[in-house]
Amino acid sequence: MKKPLLAAAAVLACFAGAAQAQSASYAIDPGHTFVTFEVLHFGTSTARGRFDKKEGTVQFDRAGKTGKVEISIDTASINTGVAAFDNHLRNADFFNAAMFPTAKFVSDKFVFSGDKVSEVSGTLTLLDKSQPVTLKAVNFNCYENPRLKREVCGGDFETTLQRSQFGMNYGLPSIPDSVRLTVQIEAVKQ
Repeated sequence: MKKPLLAAAAVLACFAGAAQAQSASYAIDPGHTFVTFEVLHFGTSTARGRFDKKEGTVQFDRAGKTGKVEISIDTASINTGVAAFDNHLRNADFFNAAMFPTAKFVSDKFVFSGDKVSEVSGTLTLLDKSQPVTLKAVNFNCYENPRLKREVCGGDFETTLQRSQFGMNYGLPSIPDSVRLTVQIEAVKQ
């Protein structure tokens, strides 16, 4: 009776080890990752911009349906295509990039729909204020990159946040509080 019990325990231990081995590390590919925003400009046209410098890592376990992500964004790398507007966004009225050079999103809560990530909830820290943020997946996929010969996972994630929650109050209410944030991300398995 002890031998079958020990054999069963050994098999379970192997499956548990295999399940833990499914978790993998991924590095964010900055060339295929974009953090962009949209906000109404005094209620007329939509102002859009992006952050050109970002980095981060992802831990992903599709079988265990878990994950972790950490993305750092260089706030001085803001780029709207208009130098004067970029400079205004960098100053104390908005991102105060000299005092707060980094925005950070950290999450350890992934929600799955089947094998695909459907949302990622975490904390966004901006201007030294941290708020909960949930990024909803518009799409998500993993594939074997033919050039890198490694798995790449990514998708498009979006949310709407209130900039005033981070102390960014300039121009309220003429410039609306709601900001649409989109994170297009690809991460390469390490």
